[in-house]
Parts: sequence; structure tokens; C-alpha cells
Amino acid sequence: MRAKVGDALVLEGQHVGDGQRIGTIIEIGHADGTPPYRVRWPDGHETYVSPGPDARIRPATGPDPR
Repeated sequence: MRAKVGDALVLEGQHVGDGQRIGTIIEIGHADGTPPYRVRWPDGHETYVSPGPDARIRPATGPDPR
């Protein structure tokens, strides 16, 4: 997984009925774009995330790659 600052991190829900969590990547852990990522969530909270298999990157520009 590789990302750039400004991309969205999309986390799929773990259980039936769970929604997606979508945050904005504000810092990249490594120069090659690999995790961990510092993410700002819509409520303003910021966390460091090492995404698992339920996550995907949505580029800052262009369509959602679903």
C-alpha cells in the first residue's frame, strides 16, 4: 500500500452494519509512501494508522476506485 499526503484512507467496517471510516492522510511514515500514516478523521481527531487488509487508499484526485 502506498499513499500521498492528501489521499483518503478508507477503512471498511469489520461487522455487519458497520459503516466506512474515511480520513485524510496528513503525514506519511516512509519516503516511499508506505505506512504508517497519520490520519485526520472528520471529527478532527488524528491518529497513526498501519492499515490492514480491510483498508484502501482513495487518491486525492480522480474517481473512487471501487
